[in-house]
Amino acid sequence: QLPIGLYKKVLVILHDSILPYMNEPTLMIDFLTVAYGIGGAISLLALNGLFILIHQHNLEYPDFYKKLYGLLDPSIYHVRYRARFFHLADLFLSSSHLPAYLVAAFIKRLSRLALTAPPEALLMVIPFICNLFRRHPACRVLVHRTSGPEDMLEDPFIMEEESPSKSRALESCLWEIRSLQNHYHPDVAKAAAVLNQLLSEMEDDISGLLELSAYELFDKEVKKKTADVPLEFKQIRGLFGTKNGILAEHFSLD
Repeated sequence: QLPIGLYKKVLVILHDSILPYMNEPTLMIDFLTVAYGIGGAISLLALNGLFILIHQHNLEYPDFYKKLYGLLDPSIYHVRYRARFFHLADLFLSSSHLPAYLVAAFIKRLSRLALTAPPEALLMVIPFICNLFRRHPACRVLVHRTSGPEDMLEDPFIMEEESPSKSRALESCLWEIRSLQNHYHPDVAKAAAVLNQLLSEMEDDISGLLELSAYELFDKEVKKKTADVPLEFKQIRGLFGTKNGILAEHFSLD
């Protein structure tokens, strides 16, 4: 049982300052799997080390994607390590051998959580979801399903289900993205509207969006050049617009 602060300090540097210098990096398997099961920020930070062990040292982790799916909660769009998580999630979901139900569950859960996400997170996760559709065409049924949300009595997707295979995501549709097409931020609405069209084969580069902040969005809006808006100004000649009315006998604008 280690203090949470110590867990974070170790896991932040483990993947690049510790594992490369160990003769047997597989000795860290137990430590990382336990950390991955703790939840919250600890699990997010453990992803880096697990990624190295899985891809470079043939670690087999049967419940890996189930636990990765379990990390998707409302805080995922607000945590300090959001960029690190989505960078690794992008790598883990890049394989074309993943079953369609698994990818569909990730798409659906990310879309549902996006309904309460800030604009800077939405501008990152919408291209992320589009890339998943490009890699896994079988999941496009979520967008092109003929029966939309207005035809469904209820969404068959089970948000509370911990197992992606039982979430019934492939039976649903992406009404959440359709809702985001009416978002108050014009850039978010424009990004969400991309799914109404045929997606290009080339994936979107999300590396520059992972670190996007609210300050950068605000700064971008402030620096936008807008055309001069013509205004019509009519000089007031009296109280309530009348110069010689009865009110002018008792009240003056001077």
